[in-house]
Amino acid sequence: MKRQDEIRGAVFYSLIVLATYLFFQAFIVIAHEFIHSTTAYLLGDMQSPFEIVWGNPVTLTGWDEGVAYSHLFITGQGTNAAIIAVMPLLFHAIIVSCGIYLLLSRAMLQRKWWFHLVFWFIIVNLTELISYMPFRAFTLHGDIGNINHGLGLSPWVLFIPGTILILAWLWYLFRCVLPRTNVVLAEGSRLIRYVILIVSAFSLFLWTSGLRMILSYYPNDPQWMLGILGFAAFGLVIWLCRPDMPRVIASEEQVTHEMPGHDPAGSS
Repeated sequence: MKRQDEIRGAVFYSLIVLATYLFFQAFIVIAHEFIHSTTAYLLGDMQSPFEIVWGNPVTLTGWDEGVAYSHLFITGQGTNAAIIAVMPLLFHAIIVSCGIYLLLSRAMLQRKWWFHLVFWFIIVNLTELISYMPFRAFTLHGDIGNINHGLGLSPWVLFIPGTILILAWLWYLFRCVLPRTNVVLAEGSRLIRYVILIVSAFSLFLWTSGLRMILSYYPNDPQWMLGILGFAAFGLVIWLCRPDMPRVIASEEQVTHEMPGHDPAGSS
């Protein structure tokens, strides 16, 4: 009976995660394009911020900010083009940094559903960043391509610090935030722990990165091989962060001792 309750709880939470993720994904896609268009509008390069091209918020296809980058480049406004291209990425970076900082605070340990919302909002924003860096760092189009073109940069100038920053976020997320997420959201359920781990890793490394690179570029462009890195990262994170790992268990026990109202003497 206990096993059935755990399965039922894991299925229920999986549905909540799916609904939360799809909502945040739609919001972020729309916000991303509006940040582009609003920046262009404020710089005088667009008549209205509402001139974006609407697409599918589930598959993430068909979206465009409606900014005439080619015109900006031809008229010598490369710096404006770079500013327009980079602003949504800065927005995602701020959300991820502030979100991780918030979830590492002790106050969030007693706010289960706020913790849930912030955690998955971080995942959606970090997923967006990873899809650009490192996976589209060397493309000649899109946000990264427009930044490089507008400022006359080699792709390596953004690739190296960008990848280091992504790795730092991932380390904090899976080393420090995930154990807290397991304690607060999964409580005693091993299955929910796996739901959190697998869905977050799939989103970060496969959904808009590994799978997209392979499906978009194979076999005509060798960039498809970058997609293999996504699959490798997915497998590595699942293996190293699985719930029965001693390090994960020890980290969760430490989080439990940080919970407000926890009695160390009573738990010994």
